[in-house]
Amino acid sequence: MIEELSIEDTVLLSIEQMFDSPENLDLIAAFEASEKGKGLEYYLKEAAESDERKGFARTYLVKDSVTRELAGYFTLRTGLITIQAAGDKFNALPAAELSNFAVNTQYKKRHPETEGLGKYMFRSFVMPLVRKMAKYIGIYSLYIYALPEERLIDHYKTMGFSRLPPKQEKFVQRHVKPKYDEGCVFMYQVL
Repeated sequence: MIEELSIEDTVLLSIEQMFDSPENLDLIAAFEASEKGKGLEYYLKEAAESDERKGFARTYLVKDSVTRELAGYFTLRTGLITIQAAGDKFNALPAAELSNFAVNTQYKKRHPETEGLGKYMFRSFVMPLVRKMAKYIGIYSLYIYALPEERLIDHYKTMGFSRLPPKQEKFVQRHVKPKYDEGCVFMYQVL
């Protein structure tokens, strides 16, 4: 018997898909990303619904278990990593892309005690969901295109992400990086 892909809520936070509740539309409209993450805010408000309906990606809302406020969100999609082999040859590795990942700055302002919220969301919801998916389909790794800020790149390293050697990173960026991730840094972790 195949088990459901649901992920357990934690004491602090709960997870649901974007359209699981009518209240989510209002929560999405009020979501605010950091100043440098305005593209993540735009995605949630303007593009996530279309990607959901087309089956391109799945967006998950992370809510406060008590207040039901939107604490953050993340988007997953299938993908692949192309790693250069010899010459022009390459290997394609099956992967999941964490294509969007953001904390609601308004939530953080109202709840300053939530230090490390992004890391908590990642460990409690993103990784368990990706690991469950990997039981049913081939997923070798999880990858993300990080904004090119050392502080953020270092933060993702504490969450288990790594960078490729420079030559391999350039190869990946030339062959599979989406246009909307222009200028971002490819990072990955093996499951």
